[in-house]
Amino acid sequence: MADPRGRHQRVAARSARGVPAEGPVLTPYRVLRPALPRSFYERPAVEVARDLLGRDLVRTHPHGDVAARLVECEAYRVDDPASHSFRGRTARTEVMFGPPGHLYVYLSYGVHWCMNVVTGREGEGSAVLLRAAEPLDGQSLMRSRRGLTNERLLCAGPGRLCQAFGVDRGHNGLDLTANGELLLTAGEPVGDERIAAGPRVGISVAVEQPWRFVVAGNPFVSRGHVRPGRGRR
Repeated sequence: MADPRGRHQRVAARSARGVPAEGPVLTPYRVLRPALPRSFYERPAVEVARDLLGRDLVRTHPHGDVAARLVECEAYRVDDPASHSFRGRTARTEVMFGPPGHLYVYLSYGVHWCMNVVTGREGEGSAVLLRAAEPLDGQSLMRSRRGLTNERLLCAGPGRLCQAFGVDRGHNGLDLTANGELLLTAGEPVGDERIAAGPRVGISVAVEQPWRFVVAGNPFVSRGHVRPGRGRR
């Protein structure tokens, strides 16, 4: 994928003249691509999970910006036995019951961090796991954090995604709508005809629910195959 950073000055000049920018603009994200509003997340987790595909995850940092387009997400509802919130509010899941649009970050199997975004109404306890993304910018920094060179594996999986973005427990509770260091922007939404759905990965209960959503045929999806046009329940 071509590095768009050489276009920044031209884009800024067009914007200053009131001329619409052509094509996706990667930086400066907070100016040219504001964060998705809270209303985006104030919907059922299954609906938000589908709609997050194609959205851009962005982190600005003194060491450099990183950005990637989401290609795989999983929904977890409060009435879902596979959800951390299923047994009610705890110290660990407190953020899940907070305002929508905040990050819920947890350590999986004591090994890697996983990044979720809270959805639905405040107090509901639903969230969407960000599973995989296609790198757009800052690949060199991602490679340094991940210790590998294969671009397809930089963000392919929830633990890899967190590592590539430098996300850990310190980001738990962060407001993605605040246009801060970490945010989700509009990106390029994916039409229903390009979305596939299937069982979620790495769970032992509620395995029949088709609440894992991917961009069909995208090489940056973490693993497995899913069927087009399912998962609307």
